Amino acid sequence: MNAHVLGFPRMGLNRELKWALEKYWRGEIPETDLVSVADELKQRHWNIQAASGMDLLPVGDFSLYDHILDTIAMLGSVPERFGWDGKEISHKTYFHMARGDAEKSIPAMEMTKWFDSNYHYIVPELSPDTPFKKNNSRLLADVQAIRALGHTPKPVLIGPLTFLLLAKEIDGCNRWDHLERMTNVYCDILSELAPLCPWIQIDEPILCTDIPDEARQAFTFAYSKFRAVANSSRLLLTTYFGDLGDNLELAMSLPVDGIHVDLVRGPNQLEDVLSKLPPNFTLSLGLVDGRNIWKTDLEAAATKLNIVRQRVKENKIMVGSSCSLLHSPVDINAEETLDPALKQWMAFAVQKCEEIAALKQAASGAGTPPLFAKNKAALLARAAHADVVDSQTRERLQAVTPDMFERTSAFAERSVIQRERLDLPLFPTTTIGSYPQTAEIRKTRLAFRKGELSESQYREEMQGSISEVVERQEELGLDVLVHGEPERNDMVEYFGQQLKGFCFTSNGWVQSYGSRCVKPPIIYGDVSRPKKMTVDWAVYAQSLTDRHMKGMLTGPVTILCWSFVRNDIPRSEVCRQIALAIRDEVVDLEAAGIGIIQIDEAALREGMPIRKADQDEYLRWAVDCFRLTASGVKDSTQIHSHMCYSEFNVIMKWIAEMDADVISIEASRSRMELLDAFDAYQYPAEIGPGVYDIHSPRVPGADEIYWLLQKALKVIPSERLWVNPDCGLKTRAWPETLDSLRNMVSATDRLRNEYTQ
Repeated sequence: MNAHVLGFPRMGLNRELKWALEKYWRGEIPETDLVSVADELKQRHWNIQAASGMDLLPVGDFSLYDHILDTIAMLGSVPERFGWDGKEISHKTYFHMARGDAEKSIPAMEMTKWFDSNYHYIVPELSPDTPFKKNNSRLLADVQAIRALGHTPKPVLIGPLTFLLLAKEIDGCNRWDHLERMTNVYCDILSELAPLCPWIQIDEPILCTDIPDEARQAFTFAYSKFRAVANSSRLLLTTYFGDLGDNLELAMSLPVDGIHVDLVRGPNQLEDVLSKLPPNFTLSLGLVDGRNIWKTDLEAAATKLNIVRQRVKENKIMVGSSCSLLHSPVDINAEETLDPALKQWMAFAVQKCEEIAALKQAASGAGTPPLFAKNKAALLARAAHADVVDSQTRERLQAVTPDMFERTSAFAERSVIQRERLDLPLFPTTTIGSYPQTAEIRKTRLAFRKGELSESQYREEMQGSISEVVERQEELGLDVLVHGEPERNDMVEYFGQQLKGFCFTSNGWVQSYGSRCVKPPIIYGDVSRPKKMTVDWAVYAQSLTDRHMKGMLTGPVTILCWSFVRNDIPRSEVCRQIALAIRDEVVDLEAAGIGIIQIDEAALREGMPIRKADQDEYLRWAVDCFRLTASGVKDSTQIHSHMCYSEFNVIMKWIAEMDADVISIEASRSRMELLDAFDAYQYPAEIGPGVYDIHSPRVPGADEIYWLLQKALKVIPSERLWVNPDCGLKTRAWPETLDSLRNMVSATDRLRNEYTQ
C-alpha cells in the first residue's frame, strides 16, 4: 500500500517564494536567486513528505506562478502576442503571460477561479494557430533532482481534457481541432518520464463535472495513445472536487493503471467505484481533506479503508489526500499564538501527511498508531467546546421572516429615488474599495498589533491615510469615493476578527494566485456581530468630502467561501449566521448617513457546486443570504456588489435575483466579452464593468479605456453604465494607480462630452 498526496503547498512556511518573486519582479534580485529559492523549497517539501511517511512524492506540483500556466509552457501553447521564439520558454516570457508586458503594453492572459476553490489559474488560449511543442526540461530536471535525493518521484500533469475544456477558444477556434497535436506532445513528455518514475499522476478533475459528448470520445483517444508510450510506468488518473457520477464508467474504461477518487467531496461514491473497478486496477483513496484544516476522523476513515481492503488487494490500494494540499497552510506547529484548545482540532499540510501515514500503518496490521488516540480526544473536545454553539444566534436565525429578504420597492422604482438623492453624472466613476497598501500602512498595523502603538495613535495614523486617499480621489475627479481600507489586512480576515465564532492563525497562508497569498479565517463556532465594524471609518471619510462615500463590506457568501469553514453543520446555516451579522452593519452604515453601500460577493460563482444538478440549491440559499444582508435599508440607499472573474452565463438569473442596484465585475481581461451574458439576459440594474486589469502593473491608455467603454455601451444603456477598475487596488503601487485612474477619468470625460453635446 502506497501513501501519497496529490500536491504540496508552494509558497513555503514563511512565504519565501512570495518574497523572492516580488523582489525579482522589482528587479532587486537576479533570476538565479529566484531559481535558488524555488529549488530549496522543492527539496524541503520533498523531505517533509518523505519524513512523514509518504512513499510517492509529487513532482511538477510546484510552480513559480500557476500549474496551468506551467502546462501552457510545457505544451508550448504560448499565445502569439508574447513573441515566443520556439526555444525553451524564459522566465520573462512566462511571467509576461501571467502579468502582461508593461513596456510593450501587451495584456496578460485571463485568470479565473480553479473549479469551486479560491485559487486562480491562468486560462489557456486556443486560436486556430496555437502552437504545441514539448517544453518540459524543467519537469525532467526536478524528476532527476528528487531521484538524486533518494526519493521516488511521481510526476503530476494536468490532464489533456481538463486543459482543453478549461481553455478559451478565440478567433473562431474549435478546441477539438487541437486534440491530436496536443496529445502527441503529451505522449512525447510521457515517454521521457516513464523510464524514470513508477507512477505518473494525470489530473482530470474535469471528470467530476458535466462534460460534453465530444470529451468522452476524446478521453478514449488521448489515453489510448498514452498507454502506448508509457508501458514502463503506471498511469494514475486523478479526480477530485466531487464524485465521478455519470463519468464513472468512462473513467473505469480508460487504459490506465489506477484511479484516484475524492472521498471527502464525494463521500458516497465508494460503493459505486468498487463495483466498477476493473481487475488489477489500483484504487487511490482521497480520505484526508486537502481543502480544509480540520483533523480527519481517523476512525471513520480507517473504516472506509477496511471496506476497500476486503475487496481490493493491499498492493493495489493507495491512501492519499482528497486533492492537492495547495489549498492548505503548511504546518500547524508554526502557530504559537493560536488558542491551544482550538489548535488541537486542526491539521495543516504537514499534519495531513502524518494522518495519511497513520491510516496506512493502521491498515498494515501493525497495531493502531498513537495518533489515533490523540485524534479521537481532539474530536471529542471540539464537539464539547462551549463556544461552538451560541443559543442567541440560533434563536435569531429561527426568527427570520420572509419580508427580511425583500427591499421595500422594486429596482425600477427605487432607482428613481436614488438618482434624485445622489445626483450623479452620466457614467459615474468610482473604484472598487482598496487603495495601495504601502509599507508604512502595513508597518503601522503591525506596530498596533504588537502593542507598540496606542489605539488613539493607531486611529490617528489610519485617519491620516484615509485623508490622503480621499484627497487624491478628489484631485483625480472621481465621482463616488471610498476610504481606501488602510485598516484592513484582508477583505475577509478584517471582518472575521470582529465577529464571534472566528479564530485566526498567524502563519496560515495559502496561495490565491501568483505571489498573492491569503490567510483565511477559521469559522469554528456560531457567528454574530458584537459591535460596529466599519461605521466609524466610513463616517470619518465622509466628513472629509462633499462627494458620496461608499461604505465597504464583504458579503456573507464571500466570507464563507474564503474562510476555513466548520464541518459540523451545513455551510448554508453558517452563511445565514454571517448574513445576519453583516445585515446589522449595513443598517448601521445607513443610519450614520452613508447613502451608497457596497457588499462584495466576489466568491458567489466560485462557491457554486461543479455539478449542474447541485447548483440551484446552492444558488438559492447563497442569493437569499445576500438579500438577507442587503434588504434592511430604505429605497434611497443604493446597494452595490462586486464580483470577480466568473463565467456569468449560467448564473445570470441568480445575479438578477440578488436585487443589487449596481454590480461591478472584472471584465477587462476578457475585453468586455463577459458582458455578453448580461446582454443576453437583459440584466435590469446598473453595471460597472472593469475597464482595466489591476492584477498587472501595466498602465492602460485613455484610448484603450475609451474603446472598452464603447464596447460596453453596445450592451449597457448609457444611463446604467458605471466606470471602475476591475477590482481593488490594494496590491498596486501609487504611481501606476494614479496614472491608470487619470486615464480612466479622461476616457470617461471624453465619453460624457460626446453624450452631452
